[in-house]
Amino acid sequence: MRSVHVAVELPGVSPAAGYGQVKQFARYPELVPVVRAVTVHDGVTDAGAGDGSGEETSDWEVYFRNGILRWTESDRFDPADLAIAFTQLDGDFEEFEGEWRISQRPGGCLVDFRAGFDFGIPSLAGILDPVAERVIKETIARVVIGLFGGAGHVVGDEALAHAVSLPPAEIPLAGAGAV
Repeated sequence: MRSVHVAVELPGVSPAAGYGQVKQFARYPELVPVVRAVTVHDGVTDAGAGDGSGEETSDWEVYFRNGILRWTESDRFDPADLAIAFTQLDGDFEEFEGEWRISQRPGGCLVDFRAGFDFGIPSLAGILDPVAERVIKETIARVVIGLFGGAGHVVGDEALAHAVSLPPAEIPLAGAGAV
């Protein structure tokens, strides 16, 4: 399974505010052209906890390699730990799962995204996996930075930080069929 990691530091943003924005998956298509659609379905909340913890499902459509990559995932929200875990229930990946974690940083917070994926096509893994890794990393970084009006920067990955500093029109990954 291929793994992906993206960390974005958000100055002046509390961890709770970071978590509150990141969990708004339905907003992602307005932030990056590569995310075609996200449909969030009402889930089950832990009424006894009263903190917004619970689970929902979401359907995703993302432009990828002259087509559209689709999947449905289960999203588990844990506001006490400022974490969101997700697992693909059905879709184009053989496996896709990961986690968002938001933590305190001096003067702000850190949004940490980790995921593992496998298309289940070993003969094409050498071609598809690096492209998918790049698309996922750039998309996540642009979404997080976009959620906070451009405030924020990628940490720990200079190439990714440079790529997301370019206008979306200059990125070959943006839009249908570009990847």
